[in-house]
Amino acid sequence: MLKKLTIAFAASAAALLAATTSGVAQTKLKWAHVYETSEPFHTASVWAAGEINKRTNGRYQIDVYPASQLGKETDINQGLSLGSVDIIISGSSFAAKSFPPIGVTYYPYTFRDADHLLAYTKSDVFKELAKGYEDKSGHHIVAVTYYGVRHTSSNKPIKACADMKGLKMRVPDVPAYLAMPRACGANTAPIAFAEVYLALQNGTVEAQENPLTTIEAKKFYEVQKHIVLTGHIVDHLNTVVAGALWKKLSEEDRKIFTDVAQEAAAKATAEIKTNEAKLVDFFKQKGLTVTEVNKAEFRDTVIKTTKFETFDYRKSDWDRIQAVK
Repeated sequence: MLKKLTIAFAASAAALLAATTSGVAQTKLKWAHVYETSEPFHTASVWAAGEINKRTNGRYQIDVYPASQLGKETDINQGLSLGSVDIIISGSSFAAKSFPPIGVTYYPYTFRDADHLLAYTKSDVFKELAKGYEDKSGHHIVAVTYYGVRHTSSNKPIKACADMKGLKMRVPDVPAYLAMPRACGANTAPIAFAEVYLALQNGTVEAQENPLTTIEAKKFYEVQKHIVLTGHIVDHLNTVVAGALWKKLSEEDRKIFTDVAQEAAAKATAEIKTNEAKLVDFFKQKGLTVTEVNKAEFRDTVIKTTKFETFDYRKSDWDRIQAVK
């Protein structure tokens, strides 16, 4: 009888331990973004989800939802606060809706190139802006990925800023994205990212702006005739952890999430740089005309017509970014 009780007790203890372990393993999280499954942002996110699972001994199971499956970019940013998503990849332009100064990086011609952007992400000014965002929103930025240099595609030739006058152009509904097109006289339309291809195809708009990698991934080149290398924004994406989740994580888990997110960002950044370098020739082979423009002329037009205060940015932050080496 005693032996049976001992066996029964041992079995119960084992079952309880298994249930507890299983309970920990079933901490399920949602990671969302608006990019295609073929893009480095997605493949790096899937790698990160698996790596976090591995490094936490299976305590976190993260499902990645690409291509706006959990909503458009505004939706997933709101989802961090609503609890519908736990981790997102999104631009500082959307973080700026909570804390406007962090959006200063979207003021046209802020960064010289990708290396300048990446140096900024290690600077004191970035740390201060990220903290300001966290203080306002509650959410924590764990990593930054290079997104690419934003250029213009169009069905009409553009050689100078003035050539954009009256151009029907899709631009994200974010003030800083609108600065260069509007300074040059374009008529902007805030069409959702998932609907841009159709809008270009049916003539609702005749131009848009995005990095070359996005123009290729979203196949915008199929419904455009010109690639214009305006290079107006050196763009990036933040990996953001919802405040509710960040508060629950132990210091050890915070380090794992941060390390993995930064490794994933580095992987995606390297791939974006490599892909970007090949795409001018790719578009030429597809029959598009690729045009170099005088960026200084575009930049000067923006600076003359667009004040930092319009967006609630601080010129002092912009000046500090300019000084980053």
